[in-house]
Amino acid sequence: MFQRLQPLLPTFALLGLIVYFVFHGLTGERGLLLGSQRRALLTERTRELAILHSRRVDLEARARLLRDGSLSADLLEERARSLLGFADPKDYVIRTKP
Repeated sequence: MFQRLQPLLPTFALLGLIVYFVFHGLTGERGLLLGSQRRALLTERTRELAILHSRRVDLEARARLLRDGSLSADLLEERARSLLGFADPKDYVIRTKP
C-alpha cells in the first residue's frame, strides 16, 4: 500500500502547504478577513491624533504666552494662583474637598 501512495506524497505535501498559507493569508494577523478591523482601528487612531494635535496647538499657544518676549500677565496670574493657591482679596473662594 505504501508503494501506491509514494508517488502522491509530494502532491499531498504541496497541497498541505497551499492550504496552510491560504488559511493564514485569510485569517492571520494581517489577513484579508481582518481588513475591516484594521480600517476601524485606523479611523479611531486618526480621531485620537486629531485630538492630540489640537491639544498640542493649545499648549504651544499657552507656552508662547509665557515666554520672556511676550509674557501675558493674565496667564501668569492664572498659573500662579493655581500652582501656589493664592487668591485676590476681592475674589470669592469656595473650598471643596478633592
